[in-house]
Amino acid sequence: MTEENFTVVTEFILLGLTDLAELKVVLFVLFLVIYFITLVGNLGMIFLIRVTPKLHTPMYYFLSCLSFVDAWYSSAIAPKMLINLLAVQGTISFPACMVQHLCFGVFVTTEGFLLSVMAYDHYVAIVNPLLYTAVMSKIKCVVLVIGSWVCGIINSLVHTISLSRLSFCGPNAVSHFFCDIPSLLKLSCSDTSMNELLLLTFSGVIAMATFLIVIISYMFIVVAILRIHSAAGRQKAFSTCASHLTAVTIFYGTLSFSYIQPSSQYSVEQEKVVSVFYTLVIPMLNSLIYSLRNKDVKDAVKKATEMKHFFC
Repeated sequence: MTEENFTVVTEFILLGLTDLAELKVVLFVLFLVIYFITLVGNLGMIFLIRVTPKLHTPMYYFLSCLSFVDAWYSSAIAPKMLINLLAVQGTISFPACMVQHLCFGVFVTTEGFLLSVMAYDHYVAIVNPLLYTAVMSKIKCVVLVIGSWVCGIINSLVHTISLSRLSFCGPNAVSHFFCDIPSLLKLSCSDTSMNELLLLTFSGVIAMATFLIVIISYMFIVVAILRIHSAAGRQKAFSTCASHLTAVTIFYGTLSFSYIQPSSQYSVEQEKVVSVFYTLVIPMLNSLIYSLRNKDVKDAVKKATEMKHFFC
């Protein structure tokens, strides 16, 4: 292809979820509420854990880190999506698209690693409760969190750099509401086989590795719980893991549907619906799941509310 025969794309048009103006207004209100709950829930969780001495444990340290990731994870997608729902035509510049893709990749990968770290933390707490404090030292917790972020940054950089090296000659209409890599690859006039291989390999290896850590951790946890003689003890141990198991199931269930599949089976319309869950709904649900199903968090919320009424 000669240089005269194509125009280099400088911006993309994000087609979003629908073309219907009436539905766009409804979706704007819905997603604005979801984004508001996400920010309030996750930032509130971070604040609650920080000001409650009872929650100054490795388990809640990891939860506060997860809440931090969720707040930014949703913020990488929601603001631009909300603006485009009110715009006549939703556009995003090529550099902004690459930045959005980079941020999304960092946060979603980091979240996967943090969930596996939290599974390991639950394993230590239930299988070796007497050694829990020694094994999950402050330094080790910080190293595990930093390691999760490093893995997220490396994974996202690999995909973003390889994506930025592709040529986009037009059309520039992305059939999505954010810069999702499978949708962008369909618009490239370059050979994208290497990008697809990187996506399938990295996403598959990371998802399988982190999910395997979760599965192995819970295999040992189940064995340990079955050895507990009292029903109350088993119930307490199970309740400790219930919130995390729910979050893991939703997270890996939606992502595996979207990214761990051949491009020949990729459906843009299905992906757009599923991606609403892993970009907007999951960051909101995590804070709700942990606040509604965790007794310590509920007690901390109750105590904070009582203190507020006392000072008022």
